[in-house]
Amino acid sequence: MTAFIYTFGATGRVSLNALYALSRVCVLMVETINWTLVQPFRGRGLRMKAVVFNLVEYGVNSLPIVGLICFLIGAIMAMQSAYQLARFGATQYIANLVGVASMRELAPLMTAILLTGRSGSAIAAEIGTMKVAEEIDALEVMGLNPTKFLIVPKFLAMLIAIPCLTILATFIMILGGYMLSVFALGVDSDLYLNNTARALQMKDFATGFTKSVFFAVVICWVGVYRGFQVEGGAEGVGKMTTSSVVTSIFLIILVDLVFTALFFF
Repeated sequence: MTAFIYTFGATGRVSLNALYALSRVCVLMVETINWTLVQPFRGRGLRMKAVVFNLVEYGVNSLPIVGLICFLIGAIMAMQSAYQLARFGATQYIANLVGVASMRELAPLMTAILLTGRSGSAIAAEIGTMKVAEEIDALEVMGLNPTKFLIVPKFLAMLIAIPCLTILATFIMILGGYMLSVFALGVDSDLYLNNTARALQMKDFATGFTKSVFFAVVICWVGVYRGFQVEGGAEGVGKMTTSSVVTSIFLIILVDLVFTALFFF
């Protein structure tokens, strides 16, 4: 009987916590969309300088690490596929595999995961530190809406930065496969480029781009939500920063699964 009560009690607590978190996220989403799309047309304005500052931080400053990782992954994919395709004398199809995998899946996914660790955690830490220091309460006392002041610039910057980085990462990943295939495996350069062009379709681009937009939404809102959850000083900031990264990666994989099923299943 005790085990029965404990099991149902634990299930109830988990369910209620999940419903509470979902309701808070929904409220956050509605407020963010309101201050992004509605309030600016009512004369409330947007903090465009903050949007540009965050865009540089999330986009431009992230490009070196994203580019390097994606270039190496492109080369790794070429090596791995060459090992298998060489058995059938079909090394020319390395281009097809690298191009399609990069555009559909790996470039959006790797960009999102890297931005989660680099920028999503920073969002959670920044807002969490402000909450612990009671700076968010100070904003409200001064008549400044925290959603407009803190969330909207980060949301717009992330919504622009990740799709742009994903497009660049796709071409860099393909370049990595091209460089290794042509200069290490001896694949003809023109053949590689022609096979890549024939393999890629508009549907592949639409898949990767759509995923990147929703990845941006997930990273931003998870970071913001975890930041507002911080309690208990520096320890709470560290805990919620770690939680934001773990939660974001899980939701990114889940969103990836959903859109892959929608597009290709």
